Amino acid sequence: MSGGFPRRRALQAAGAALATLGLASAPSGASFAAQRTRSGGEETKSLEELYAEARAEGGGLTIYGGGDFKEMLAPVEQAWARRFPEVPMTMIVDYSKFHDVRVDNQLATDTLVPDVVHFQTLHDFPRWKQEGKLLPYKAAGFGKVHDTFKDPDGAWTAVAAYAFSYLYDTAAVGGAPPRSVRDLVDPKWSGKIASSYPNDDDATLYLYKLYVEKYGWHWLSRLMSQDIQFQRGTNNPGDAVRTQQKTIAIGTASVSALAAPRTDVKWVLPTDDPFMAWGQRAAILARARRPAAAKLYLNWLLSTDMQAANNAFGWPVRTDVTPAPGQKPIWEYGNAHLDGFATFMADRAEVERWRQTLTLYVGEVHGAPSPTWLGLHPGAER
Repeated sequence: MSGGFPRRRALQAAGAALATLGLASAPSGASFAAQRTRSGGEETKSLEELYAEARAEGGGLTIYGGGDFKEMLAPVEQAWARRFPEVPMTMIVDYSKFHDVRVDNQLATDTLVPDVVHFQTLHDFPRWKQEGKLLPYKAAGFGKVHDTFKDPDGAWTAVAAYAFSYLYDTAAVGGAPPRSVRDLVDPKWSGKIASSYPNDDDATLYLYKLYVEKYGWHWLSRLMSQDIQFQRGTNNPGDAVRTQQKTIAIGTASVSALAAPRTDVKWVLPTDDPFMAWGQRAAILARARRPAAAKLYLNWLLSTDMQAANNAFGWPVRTDVTPAPGQKPIWEYGNAHLDGFATFMADRAEVERWRQTLTLYVGEVHGAPSPTWLGLHPGAER
């Protein structure tokens, strides 16, 4: 696809940023001490001690990560390989809505592959906790994770916060950029807008729901008359803008804008419009074959170094890590609807009503998923 090359450049730059922040080298003695928190039943071992346990355990570590394409999480995989070379990682990326049922099926057939999962499907984690499928564990720094982003018993912890809004090419819009998503129904934007299918991705669906609740169904009807290019994968709208195929993208993440190689692509952090954000929840599966490596992974992701590096991709989930310049902590944006998205995801009947209603406006979803079809047991050959 034509958007692949700049996307790869962006991801390579992000990987280099992780290395620059020192994530490829062993932490200092001071960093070791910082890992040793003794409150709330948190992990007290250093990353080096956990690394030694993971090496002694033998084998590698398999992660199922929600995402639109494998390269999306490649910087994390590469930074891990530099930092913990003796514990090889396999990162399998697919849409969260496929990964979650894949895990359910693997558990039902005693063929579990991943040790750790981190997904957008927030509703799965309370259910898995109730069913005893998650290993309760509080990584070092758990007490510093904002309450919105963790289970009080440590069954799951968000490792990063992401947000969806819209973005545009500042050069292409000239001196008259859209002041609000409401303005996207202006005929001058006809044929210039790309969007991920709102009836394919729950986060995009929730974003469209917020827009409809504020601006009405008539606004959506007018938007649908704008000859929008719909594609699967929330990376694709941003790619269409970055490759100058389109001017505006709806339903794409801040991660894309912040990692973009072009500085004239503006991801809109709204003040008046709604937008949506969530914490990508992560958990160790109770039947994980590599629990020591899994614990090392969660401690590493929640370390202050990795949370600060995550500013290149989204927002930190820790209250003691500063967001990217010009941003507030994500929980301070009331129009981000953090709690609203979690509530929406938990009501699957409501999700389906909105999905099918949006289908009446958008049409059926077409095209193969952007990560391709991965089958029942990706990553099993380890």
